[in-house]
Amino acid sequence: MDADWPLIAVRFALYMTLSGLFGLSTFGLYGLKGGERADAIALRPWLVGCGLLGLLFSCIALALLAAAMAGAPPWPVDREAIGMLLTRSATGTAWETRMIALVVGTIFALIARGRTAPLGLVAVAAGIALATLAWTGHGAMDEGATGWVHLLADILHLWAAGAWVGALLGLTLLVTRAPSRVDVAHLRLSHRALHGFGLAGTILVGTIVVTGLVNGWLLVGVGNLQRLPDTLYGQLLLAKLALLGAMLGLASLNRFRLTPALERSIAAADLRGALGTLLRSLAIEGGCAITILALVAWLGTLEPPVSAM
Repeated sequence: MDADWPLIAVRFALYMTLSGLFGLSTFGLYGLKGGERADAIALRPWLVGCGLLGLLFSCIALALLAAAMAGAPPWPVDREAIGMLLTRSATGTAWETRMIALVVGTIFALIARGRTAPLGLVAVAAGIALATLAWTGHGAMDEGATGWVHLLADILHLWAAGAWVGALLGLTLLVTRAPSRVDVAHLRLSHRALHGFGLAGTILVGTIVVTGLVNGWLLVGVGNLQRLPDTLYGQLLLAKLALLGAMLGLASLNRFRLTPALERSIAAADLRGALGTLLRSLAIEGGCAITILALVAWLGTLEPPVSAM
């Protein structure tokens, strides 16, 4: 079967924008103090942009999914197929929930101005929007108790991955500040945010690993492990795991070598060279994260090995 590239592309865009909204808002809560959120990084434009793009891509995804289910071309829009999808399926309910959550999250992002309570509401709304993606993928394929376990694991996996991606965005925005605006205070802020992400990152990695194992067991099965290299699904999954391993290695490098090196650079007043190596590491880690999201978007359109049994 040929790949549905428009659907894959819009799924990737949704993963990017919703992860950015959720992860950046949570990073603003635990990584930055109230007075720093408006000055250290342009938090509000990024959050509002992610929210608006999430609304746009959700509308496109709905039209593409309805067309695919009806066996019709995506244009002109089949309003009857969309109506049936919205009123007669869990996917439609999830879409409506996502749209409401994104509207609420975008409104609070506009008025947050770095304040904790509105930013917390953005994070909650974004978390709900991100969780609805589980209903459009393999997380909703099972029934009964197994179905609830699979769905919960998928939602936790989405939250952990989204928080990691958003934190990478926040840290990158911190270290790519214009050189004329980088001073000792900003370097200390960056170091504190990096150090704070170390603990949060450990929790996120643990969640990703555990939920990934649950999803792997339900989607692949132990008996199909040796067949993974022979299928497109397996090849994409193995590529995703390799990139995740690279991200874990880079995260460890950042935590145990580059973050202490930044602290030493601050003590030596090396304002120009303090962030260079760290920025390169974050850029590579971010590139791995973007590629993983693209692979996940593609994997969600393929039949997993368990379904083929």
